[in-house]
Amino acid sequence: MRYIYNPSTDPAFNLAAEEWLLTGADDEIFMLWRNRPAVIVGRNQNTLAEIDEAFTRERGIPVVRRLSGGGAVFHDLGNINFTFINNGTPSEGLDFERFTVPIQQALRSMGVECVFSGRNDLLIEGKKFSGNAQHFHAGRILHHGTLLFASDMTDLSGALRVDPEKYRDKAVKSVRSRVTNISSHLPAPMEVTDFIKALMDFVSGGASPDDMALTDAESETIEGMAEKRYRTWDWNFGSSPAYNFSKRTRTEGGLLDVNLYVKKGRILTARLFGDYFGVRDVDALEERLTGCRHERGEIERRLAGVPLDEYLHGVTLPVLLDCLF
Repeated sequence: MRYIYNPSTDPAFNLAAEEWLLTGADDEIFMLWRNRPAVIVGRNQNTLAEIDEAFTRERGIPVVRRLSGGGAVFHDLGNINFTFINNGTPSEGLDFERFTVPIQQALRSMGVECVFSGRNDLLIEGKKFSGNAQHFHAGRILHHGTLLFASDMTDLSGALRVDPEKYRDKAVKSVRSRVTNISSHLPAPMEVTDFIKALMDFVSGGASPDDMALTDAESETIEGMAEKRYRTWDWNFGSSPAYNFSKRTRTEGGLLDVNLYVKKGRILTARLFGDYFGVRDVDALEERLTGCRHERGEIERRLAGVPLDEYLHGVTLPVLLDCLF
């Protein structure tokens, strides 16, 4: 097995690294890595239905879709991610627990008792600190999991908070759990970097750190994959399953009831109802939204220069944008 410590904290690069090691390499892999603050959504999720769009936008928190299924998770530098890539096929079935055994053993060696629970979680004293997911490709299995070590729980809850009534879809929904940090259960304080080293030493059997880097050629290939997929709106948002969006907002111009049907990230139909006044027929405004990506920046550009007050008296562009998300 090849052991890799990936020092990058760029979520797009790191998820691309997993894809490259799964699809472009032959070795069996164990890798540890961290992301700077980011929301990572599952392959089969509606991204906008999982995040607080305003929270992530205002704080510049990137939202990136991964290859595997499961729910959305918040990553920061207090969270360690581990990846196993083994040879195997879907016919063997999903088996989350066997990949977590080395992690459980490592934690017990540090004085932390934990258990595997449910479908894909690791718990300490009944609270979740690790969620796991898998993806199969051409005779290879990618298994990855989170390890909350000293994550900022405020950002974690804020980035993933959303009104479930706004979205109607068949996408996979995240399940929120009571969570805890590993650092709170260690018998003695430990820095996150020391924990990473101890975990790698245990799993690798003391392999030399000098042999754990990605090569320059690998990094260059991975960077290209990140640019083509993991930094694109089409992958991170546009790949969401079709959904209906509805939101009712009380504005200075009256009640505005927005209804959108979105497929492949684009608004196919838009209806604006309410008790507002206007001197122009709102049909023209709805038509302008049709075909636009359900993305704040593009809608803002699409509506720039439109005399909104003539359609929705008392409704400014910033207010309308808030009504659309």
